[in-house]
Amino acid sequence: MTNLLLVGIGGFIGSVLRYLFSGWVQQAVKSVGFPFGTLTVNVIGCFIIGFLAQLAEARGLFTGESRLFVFVGILGGFTTFSSFGNETLNLARDGQMMNALANIGANVIIGLFAVWLGRTVSYLIWK
Repeated sequence: MTNLLLVGIGGFIGSVLRYLFSGWVQQAVKSVGFPFGTLTVNVIGCFIIGFLAQLAEARGLFTGESRLFVFVGILGGFTTFSSFGNETLNLARDGQMMNALANIGANVIIGLFAVWLGRTVSYLIWK
């Protein structure tokens, strides 16, 4: 139960930060044609998870609970793209290049297909 609370509280914090920060960036660039806010959040999240993952692995900086709170909760709420990037890089680093490429392809292609499918199903139900 403690782990669920750590992830949930962290997720709340990360989600609020994502909402505020991506909205601020989008307003600052005054663009409606490209999602700069989302891109910025994804890049920052990837940098932070890379930085902290290195500290966790090389220095043992995080306990299991603090990893859940920060990595899964806060960063997961801020952007799951950071987890995707970290997991893909770990696969490549461990010599599992085919799995890394499969992870990229599966997440992008299947993810886009799932969005299209969800939109199509919704349209068909409520047209």
